[in-house]
Amino acid sequence: MSSIAYEKGNILEQADKLLVDIAQYTISYEIKSKEAYQIARHVVMDSLGTAMLALRFPECTKHLGPIVPGIRVTNGTRVPGTQFELDPVHGAFNIGTLIRWLDFNDTWLAAEWGHPSDNLGGILAVADYVSRNRIAEGKEPLKMRDVLTAAIKAHEIQGVLALENSLNRVGLDHVLFVKVASTAVVTALLGGGREEVINALSNAWLDGGSLRTYRHAPNTGSRKSWAAGDATSRAVRLGLMAMKGEMGYATGLSAKLWGFQDVLFKGKELKLARSLDSYVMENVLFKISFPAEFHAQTAVECAFELHELVKDRIDDISHITLTTHESAIRIIDKKGPLYNPADRDHCLQYMVAIGLLFGNLTAEHYEDEIAKDPRIDALREKMVVVEDERYSKDYLDPQKRSIANAVQVHFKNGTETAKAECEYPIGHRRRREEGIPKIVEKFQSSLLTRFPKKRVEQIIELSLDQQRFEEMAVQDYMNLFVI
Repeated sequence: MSSIAYEKGNILEQADKLLVDIAQYTISYEIKSKEAYQIARHVVMDSLGTAMLALRFPECTKHLGPIVPGIRVTNGTRVPGTQFELDPVHGAFNIGTLIRWLDFNDTWLAAEWGHPSDNLGGILAVADYVSRNRIAEGKEPLKMRDVLTAAIKAHEIQGVLALENSLNRVGLDHVLFVKVASTAVVTALLGGGREEVINALSNAWLDGGSLRTYRHAPNTGSRKSWAAGDATSRAVRLGLMAMKGEMGYATGLSAKLWGFQDVLFKGKELKLARSLDSYVMENVLFKISFPAEFHAQTAVECAFELHELVKDRIDDISHITLTTHESAIRIIDKKGPLYNPADRDHCLQYMVAIGLLFGNLTAEHYEDEIAKDPRIDALREKMVVVEDERYSKDYLDPQKRSIANAVQVHFKNGTETAKAECEYPIGHRRRREEGIPKIVEKFQSSLLTRFPKKRVEQIIELSLDQQRFEEMAVQDYMNLFVI
């Protein structure tokens, strides 16, 4: 008998189908999409660039480094932009937290939303750790191609789970899907087979999920910026345990009364809405021009469009109509005081106000110094949020996957601006030709905040060459980011 706990009463059962399907895909499925590998390379670039930007913020960097000060791990995980060399579990937390801190990495919107590149915390940490130890043992290291494959599969697992399984409807946070996806792929990177992946996956589900409390008023806080790092690091821990032979739980999802579905999912069956392939990576949404919760991206683009028309008439505004979709109303329609950056970057009205006032939006716009500007809250109070049912329908349509918003400003003299409408943000697949060059620009400018020009040029040259990038040993690529 394997180490999976198949016994229920006196009956031996096979593992839940969802566990088996994810494990089989992770271990055996061959990704054939060239587009997916090209987009995955840009996801790695974009995520690492975003991580470098996060190093400018002390509230982020206070979380970095070893748990016990001074500890350095031989052949450990390198934390990009620092000199830290950590165990892979805490290395995953460090990298995952850096990537997520500014809410500026990629996004996936469905019944459950989330950020699939959060999984790179665990993927990069484990791939680097495994490669350095293989070199020490005289073996071949992993290649960046392996990182891209793991990223494609993690994106797919998290994103397809999100298509029809809404965690937010039961009060759970989307980082549970990060933990599940990361657990599968990092266990495989550690050398695990089908059984080890199922064992680790079952434990990931049995952990349950964190509550969304820290994403919503009146408790919105900075935990939302390290929650994904926490999830992907837990995945590494579970993967390492599985590799030591720790048992799994065959019906951890479906067991009556005690399984995840009965305890935390209102008895509903978790399911995959489509076969696992490379759909999510090919359709993932990039945050390119500004850090804003993705449901508001097109609204901010609309605000930028109206900036020149209203910037000198702020006092003449009577009200502002924000037309949006149901998901945006549910999670980022906020009235009343906003207490910290985490509160502000999840407020539709705040982000639109910044766009109208400044014609720009950066991470600094969420900080206290700018938030004190009385014009921001004055504009927020004049905003009326309404749902367009077509926007809500197209948001869920797999052939469209739009994230539509519109902004119209009305003045006290009875005049009004045209209704600025945007259905697809620049990071959408439908705008890839326009977006990809800007992803590279964002990567380059982000690197220049941390590294000298010559190093940046070296990283850019390598990262833009698909073949060279894929063939490079993981530890060699990560070494480029050691400060």
